[in-house]
Amino acid sequence: MEGLFSTKSDVFSFGVLLLEIISGRKNGSYYKENSINLIGHVWDLWREGRALEVADPSLGESYQAHEVLRCIHIGLLCVGELANDRPSMCEVALMLCKETTLPSPEQPAFIFKTANAGTDSSLACVEAVSVSDTTITVVEAR
Repeated sequence: MEGLFSTKSDVFSFGVLLLEIISGRKNGSYYKENSINLIGHVWDLWREGRALEVADPSLGESYQAHEVLRCIHIGLLCVGELANDRPSMCEVALMLCKETTLPSPEQPAFIFKTANAGTDSSLACVEAVSVSDTTITVVEAR
């Protein structure tokens, strides 16, 4: 991130926190499917129309589905790849308090996926996928 922080960095962090609260899991948690982190997992489910599956199972049926979907939608808007596309915290507060039409979320930043989809999550090689089609590979020790 080259040491550049702004209010949009805070918005990104808030988005991650919102997704962590909804799911009951940390962003660094590993998932069984293709995604390794929470942001990638939520994004995959959102695109497949299955975003409610991320809701913490301990909630049971004690929540309004449309409210949880709205919070997931806002969380995804906050973690967008480009800082300029993210809402301000003032806009986020309005989105959370008032039923307004929300824009479609763009692909989030920092989506991590396993190198081979459908294989064991204990792979030694992990790829970072970015909108700019740049791939960074991190090789971990055994």
